[in-house]
Amino acid sequence: MDVLTEEQALALGMARAFAAERLKPVAATLDRDATWPKAQLAGLAELGFMGMTVPEADGGAGFDPLTYALVIEALATGCASTAVIVSVNNSLVCEPIAKFGTPEQKRAWLPPLVEGQRLGCFGLTEPSSGSDAAHMDTFAERDGRGWRVSGSKNWITNGPHADVMVLLAATQKELGAQGVSAFLVPLSAGGVSRDRHDEKLGIHAAHSCTVSFDEVLLGPEALLGAEGQGFKIAMATLDSGRIGIAAQAIGIAQAAFDAAFAYSHERQAFGSLIKDKQAIQFMFADMATELRAARLLVAQAAAAKARGGRFTREAAQAKLFASEMATRVTHRALQVFGGYGYSAEYPAERHYRDARITEIYEGTSEIMRLVIAGQVLKEAAATNAS
Repeated sequence: MDVLTEEQALALGMARAFAAERLKPVAATLDRDATWPKAQLAGLAELGFMGMTVPEADGGAGFDPLTYALVIEALATGCASTAVIVSVNNSLVCEPIAKFGTPEQKRAWLPPLVEGQRLGCFGLTEPSSGSDAAHMDTFAERDGRGWRVSGSKNWITNGPHADVMVLLAATQKELGAQGVSAFLVPLSAGGVSRDRHDEKLGIHAAHSCTVSFDEVLLGPEALLGAEGQGFKIAMATLDSGRIGIAAQAIGIAQAAFDAAFAYSHERQAFGSLIKDKQAIQFMFADMATELRAARLLVAQAAAAKARGGRFTREAAQAKLFASEMATRVTHRALQVFGGYGYSAEYPAERHYRDARITEIYEGTSEIMRLVIAGQVLKEAAATNAS
């Protein structure tokens, strides 16, 4: 990651400038007031960041996976909430439409999603099933040529403001994972309702909510991919999403590191700056090392995705390590600030709160360990068989 292509360096430079000029100055206010960053998202759309990985042929920027990760990290250093809104629109909405959509679906949805005229969300999690994507209560039954959908999804990032949802629903419950299908649901459709945005520990400006479906009628064109292909679509989509969340976690941790490092050059204790205290230096050594390790794992996952084929293990390892690293780094950064770190006057407590969610959404740390263990065992069995 030390040597970037011209395109990567240009995109990273734009993202860093935007984060410094348009996000960091307002991040604390957005967090305090739980304000949706409408103006900032419009600016990001102008830069092409709302549809970064969408192929140019479909109206996107056509960025490679590493460029995408670098941009999300840079944005997260400025505002973690804004970064995850962008990540969801890219990884969980645009990518599955670009990969599994029909030409008609791509023409209908990708240009407005890329240009910021529309916003997307991803409907997988349910109140009763959580991370169990193979068993869900939301059900889609055939209704003439189309479908009738009932159920609810919760913790839907972008939900209060989204125009379309990539919805996972059971179409044949008796088949488990093989009976799940994916749909593109316009959230203006009759029978769709949304609760008030959730009150959360962190990422206050990235609104989420419960979205409910009461016999929502969908035409046949709403089916994304083939019937019964939903679980496959969901897993492939989450692999991409986990790279984005890992990058977000790194951005949060880097912002916390930078704030603590700057503070250590100002704060004096026992007759000298705290940056000269060995205990503080050891904290910075650990934080810097963990940040670098997380970046290497994200780069490896991005490279695996760029090669094509499955990158499940790489994405899960990057997400697991980066998210738990962010919690550790923000914890140490807050400690460097001492009592001031516990005050909302300084950014340390916001970074600490924002980091925690990265261990939960798009697959908890426990799920990541199950995914990684499954891949390790599968690879070991294949090796032994040969």
